[in-house]
Amino acid sequence: MNSSHSSHNGASPNAVDQAARLLADQVPSGEVTLLGHIDPDADALGTALGLGHALHEAGATVRVSFAEPDEVPHSLRGLDAAGLLTRPSDLPQVDQVLVAVDTPSPARLGSLAPRVERTVEAGGSVLVIDHHASNLFYGTHHVVDTEAEASAVVAMRVLDAMGLPLTEPVARGLYAGLVTDTSSFRRARPETHRLAARLIEAGVDPDGLGRTLLDDHPFTWLPMLSRVLAGARLEPAAARGLGVVHAVVDLEAARDVRVEEVESVIDIVRSTTEAEVAVVLKEQQPRGSTRRWSVSLRAKSVINVAAVARSLGGGGHHLAAGCRMEGDPQRCVEALLDALAQAPLLERR
Repeated sequence: MNSSHSSHNGASPNAVDQAARLLADQVPSGEVTLLGHIDPDADALGTALGLGHALHEAGATVRVSFAEPDEVPHSLRGLDAAGLLTRPSDLPQVDQVLVAVDTPSPARLGSLAPRVERTVEAGGSVLVIDHHASNLFYGTHHVVDTEAEASAVVAMRVLDAMGLPLTEPVARGLYAGLVTDTSSFRRARPETHRLAARLIEAGVDPDGLGRTLLDDHPFTWLPMLSRVLAGARLEPAAARGLGVVHAVVDLEAARDVRVEEVESVIDIVRSTTEAEVAVVLKEQQPRGSTRRWSVSLRAKSVINVAAVARSLGGGGHHLAAGCRMEGDPQRCVEALLDALAQAPLLERR
């Protein structure tokens, strides 16, 4: 594949400029499709919508989509100010320019993965904008910076290179990615705080948006948490003696809550003082008699959970990763504990 890309630990100016030229060629009359990964979070969908709004405001025809689930997470719906979100079935057959956001591999695009190869075969371009260390560099153009805290940071460099206006809808999507992927800016570098200030100056309401993304939950969240946390277990000797805490959210527990409530469980579980690693298994709709799980892995500072996730077919960041598993939940936990026993250690900073 004819490819331009950044280095693995920082996006090169040349890669940013090539991406900016690729997208600039689509305004004012071209078409761009932007895709986030399955089970999109605020960085994937917010960044895609922020970049999409900038191109839309410049005159391009823009579609933003993702494969699963069928509905947009409720907390992210307010990011789509211009109605850019498009169901997969309504996308064109072939894309001239396809942008994969926050998606380290085609597999993370789910049922939309074949669009990557189809676009290239048709002579189109695939731009990958990401910050995952596990990125496979599967496009024709890449702006991948593994040192960036969020894909929103990487996308902002492309927008700056294009010279497009930073309007409130653009800033809102990017801020959503920043505030969530930096744990409310606790893991943000000084330049990322400066970027957040630019986004707020462009009109973002940090209190209102932060509350919608991170704090607001329906009452049904509380009984769900009660049930799930009652079954949480601490394994003090696991993960090289650093401790693992794990919990399971089965379909019955998740029956009355939104996907946002299920995804929030990891942030509660990871607060356990005695555990370096937190693991949450979230049950997906079964295929036949096989139980399916989406697994969230979080580490505090020492264990490389991205390596663990990769060994199980997933990926992510050093301290935040995930994968998919099938079978009995206890056996899945045992497999995860075995993998964590062999996990590489990170250098302490």
